[in-house]
Amino acid sequence: MADYPRDIYTEPEPDPHTLSNLGPLTGLAGIWTSATGHDVAPKEDGPEAEAFIEHAEFQPIDAQTNGPQIFYGLRYHVRIVKPNEVESFHDQVGYWLWEAATGTVIQTLTIPRGQAVMAMGHAAPDAKSFKLEAVRGAATNGILSNPFLEHAFKTLRYDIAVTIHDNASWSYEQVTLLDVLGKPEPFRHTDRNTLHKIGEPTPNPTARAALAQLVAASTSA
Repeated sequence: MADYPRDIYTEPEPDPHTLSNLGPLTGLAGIWTSATGHDVAPKEDGPEAEAFIEHAEFQPIDAQTNGPQIFYGLRYHVRIVKPNEVESFHDQVGYWLWEAATGTVIQTLTIPRGQAVMAMGHAAPDAKSFKLEAVRGAATNGILSNPFLEHAFKTLRYDIAVTIHDNASWSYEQVTLLDVLGKPEPFRHTDRNTLHKIGEPTPNPTARAALAQLVAASTSA
C-alpha cells in the first residue's frame, strides 16, 4: 500500500492550468486521426485481421482531488470505423489521469458493449513511453464485463503501451487477452495505431477563467 498521509480530508489547492501539469500525458492532448490502424480479433474460424480508421479527441479537465490526492487529466473519446464505412466499428470514452506525487498513470475506458476497465502504470514526468495494465479480479486496476461477454469472451487482462513521438504523433500497442468460449487457449486480441495531430486541445474551464481574470486585471490597470 502507498504511504498515504494520516489526514485523508484536507485538499490541496490545484493549479488551474491542467495542460501544464499532465506529466507524461502532455503529448496526448489534442485532436488526432489515423487511417493506419490494425486489429486482430477472434472469429469462429480463426483470427481475423482488419484495418481501421481512428479519430480521437483528448481534452484537459479541471484538476480532481480525493482529499490530499490530486489528479490532472484528459477526457477522451475514440471513434473507429472500417475503411469506406460509416458505422462505428468501435467507440470508447474515458479519462487518462496523472498523479505526480506517486508517478501513477491511469486510463479508464468504457465501451458501449457493456464493459469498463481501469488500467494503471507508472512513469516519470518526462517519459515518452509508458505501459499500463488491468487484470481480471484486481481490486484497483480491474475489468468489468456484462454477463454475455463474461460468458463468451471473458477478458483476462488488458495491456497498453504508449509511445509519444517528436513529430506531433503518438502510437499505441494494445493487447486484450480473452478466454473465448470453446477455445482451448486464451486469444490475444491486438490493436495498434499511430495517430497524427489535427487540432490543439481547448484549455480546461479553470484555466480559461484564470486567463480571463488576468486579461480583466490588465485591462483595468
